Amino acid sequence: MSPPFPDRRLCVAPMMDWTDRHCRYFHRLLAPRALLYTEMIPTGAILRGDAERFLRFDPAERPVALQLGGSEPEELAACARLAERHGYAEVNLNCGCPSERVQRGAFGACLMREPGLVAKCVSAMRAATALPVTVKCRIGVDDSDEWDFLRTFVDAIAAAGCRTVVVHARKAWLEGLSPKENREVPPLRYDIVERLKRGRPELAVVVNGGITTVAAALAHRRWADGVMIGREAYQNPWSLRAFAAALQEPPPPLTRHEAVAAMADYARREATAEVPLRAIARHMLGLFNGLPGARAWRRRLSEGMLRPDATAELLLDALHCIRSEPALAA
Repeated sequence: MSPPFPDRRLCVAPMMDWTDRHCRYFHRLLAPRALLYTEMIPTGAILRGDAERFLRFDPAERPVALQLGGSEPEELAACARLAERHGYAEVNLNCGCPSERVQRGAFGACLMREPGLVAKCVSAMRAATALPVTVKCRIGVDDSDEWDFLRTFVDAIAAAGCRTVVVHARKAWLEGLSPKENREVPPLRYDIVERLKRGRPELAVVVNGGITTVAAALAHRRWADGVMIGREAYQNPWSLRAFAAALQEPPPPLTRHEAVAAMADYARREATAEVPLRAIARHMLGLFNGLPGARAWRRRLSEGMLRPDATAELLLDALHCIRSEPALAA
């Protein structure tokens, strides 16, 4: 029996060095039905490294999609099998990361130049697992014509059986821009992504890139099958509550104080496995953004979590920095 199709109306983007399992546990508290993604994990790290460390996640995080970086069909297929065994909801191939390190590994955004190879990768993964196999890409690379380039790429992966594509609505520049600049400098072209959806209505198209408000997310949902939130979800995590209420169903009542208490419980459990508090607390710095005391909260966590003897009690102590109790129930 095939696994259930994930609800992609609201997704939280895979973000290197950010969306690790502790971040996802925190985001799951805030958005109970959102589809969460791992950081991009290279196939070599899984197959020739500590697979259990890279693939382990708390059952409370589900549904979680595993994003892979790689270009060898056999290796991607092997990782897809492991993803199903570990309980992931989806396997996603990264064809959008422009970093030089990723390019040296011959995967990421440079794969968009090789749609035939990506199609082989998709076919191999689909043959290896019953999980949905999806692709995350850009609208183009370098000086390519966005529409023709994207259409050719998507036609190839769709012919290989890919039924869902996540599109970051910017080009990727493989030379001349840093990864940070690649997320900010190339202009956003949501119209190109919308054109793709209208031209291929049988495909599920999730739009990503620069979406920071509920109003923008709802506007995209008029044509897109889902919206993927990136830096806004990480830097202003409480915004996930509003995105979840607008795009899915209203999440159960929760205050920021209750979220902190839940994360303190989680940090205590993780401490028994010698996970340092900083690995968890660093994802919570933006929780009180916009409220009186937010700067003091960030400072208290930033300084305290670096101490070798820091414990979960730091999270609760830092709540004394917040002075605006009425806003916490929002």
